[in-house]
Amino acid sequence: MIKLHGKYFKPFISAKEIDDTLQRLVDEIAEDVGDEIPVFIGILNGSFMLTSDFVKKYPKTCEVTFIKLASYEGLKSSEDIQRLIGLTQDLTGRTVIILEDIIDTGKTLHEVHRIFKNEKVKSLKIATLFYKPEAYKKDFKLHYVGIEIPNKFIVGYGLDYDGLGRDLPEVYQIKETQHMTNLVLFGPPGAGKGTQAEFLKEKYNLVHISTGDVFRYNIKNETALGTLAKSFMDKGQLVPDQVTIDMLNAEVEKNADANGFIFDGFPRTNAQAEALDKLMDSKDSQINAMIALEVDDEVLVKRLLERGKTSGRKDDADETVIRNRIKVYYNETAILKDYYAAQNKYFGVDGVGSIEDITVRLSTVIENL
Repeated sequence: MIKLHGKYFKPFISAKEIDDTLQRLVDEIAEDVGDEIPVFIGILNGSFMLTSDFVKKYPKTCEVTFIKLASYEGLKSSEDIQRLIGLTQDLTGRTVIILEDIIDTGKTLHEVHRIFKNEKVKSLKIATLFYKPEAYKKDFKLHYVGIEIPNKFIVGYGLDYDGLGRDLPEVYQIKETQHMTNLVLFGPPGAGKGTQAEFLKEKYNLVHISTGDVFRYNIKNETALGTLAKSFMDKGQLVPDQVTIDMLNAEVEKNADANGFIFDGFPRTNAQAEALDKLMDSKDSQINAMIALEVDDEVLVKRLLERGKTSGRKDDADETVIRNRIKVYYNETAILKDYYAAQNKYFGVDGVGSIEDITVRLSTVIENL
């Protein structure tokens, strides 16, 4: 992660991927141009690094020049395109290839076509290292495209954020969600996890996502994901992790402006934890902590048997079933404990005492993150 002018940017495209993409573009263009001597025109400021590396890789004779257009102000592409440095040579009958660092809205490209409208070139082709298809609003053909990227602001490899970042050999993407607290809350049956989740949700204005509730909602409302999940359950099969992740993603999307999330009941395996990490990373966020309520087995058994007198749940009334549920929990949690401990994100909290005391202990962990 890097910080520029108070904004955070995360690694996005490596120097090697850029180099490999550039080589592919060079090979494609060299084959198309053949024995002609093309004129490569870099669009300053952003394409200075691209143009330099490109012509060094180009295997044949070529000419290079630059024009300078300005359109960016901070994080947004402005409507006003200014030509600061223009063409100074006759390009009549020449094959001209524009080398752009990035094409997003296409406003700069519109100005490029206007500049060359009366130049009488043999052909004008556009090559861009990065392309944002979601942002592109013009109809001009792009002849050579390196890497298609989402419509998010990037810096590095010639691209800047208010003057900073052009020198970076790799590309970073802006981290749009700057502040969010995301917790995985664990606890054995009877630990009071559901009760504590409600308190924490209210105290920190977080969204509580219970996997069980999410499944029940999707199945009851016969959503596409619910129907898919039910098809596996009806066959006695485990619901694939990706289906569960897609359900969680839908819940996160519903609450895009949340201060954070409490995930309850997921993940339960390393593969699920990795999938959840990828999901949160796609939202420019991360899991901050796995917090596990720790309660002695005998206390849990006593609590659940007492709860069974009023809950009506059969699995709260049979001591053998209860002990087996606790055993399953520990087998699953032990794996995840190692996963999150390796990231310094595992926190065990004493789950014995009054509800208020336990809430204070959990709050201490959260506020120290």
